[in-house]
Amino acid sequence: MHSYIYPCPLRWADADANGHVNNALFLRFMEEARTRMFREVLADDEAGRRQNAFVVSRASVEYRAPLHYREDPVDVHVRVAHSRAVSFELAYEIRDADQLYADGTVTIAAFNLDTGRPRRLTEAERAFIARYSDS
Repeated sequence: MHSYIYPCPLRWADADANGHVNNALFLRFMEEARTRMFREVLADDEAGRRQNAFVVSRASVEYRAPLHYREDPVDVHVRVAHSRAVSFELAYEIRDADQLYADGTVTIAAFNLDTGRPRRLTEAERAFIARYSDS
């Protein structure tokens, strides 16, 4: 199994008055990592992106330790925990080498924005997902 790792930069505005990164932003960190991970499998043209889109159907985060603002990025590890014909679940860890700040999952559904309906994953998408899968 191979994880995708995104070094997510922290922004000064991410921190509260105590210097902690606001916990709501962890979902944004997960989104940034997922967006970069899936760049190679997304269509280049607008019509292709609309017909072969992905939407989030569920997200959860477990906060493990406070993340303090700093100049260095935090690593967001992403792997595919489960996949089905029209959806898959991504598992995340937001961490450094020695500290886990949060972990979570996001369920993604393959979706056609033009029809407003779910769609089956393409062969290329299934092959891409398999590279990061537990099974």
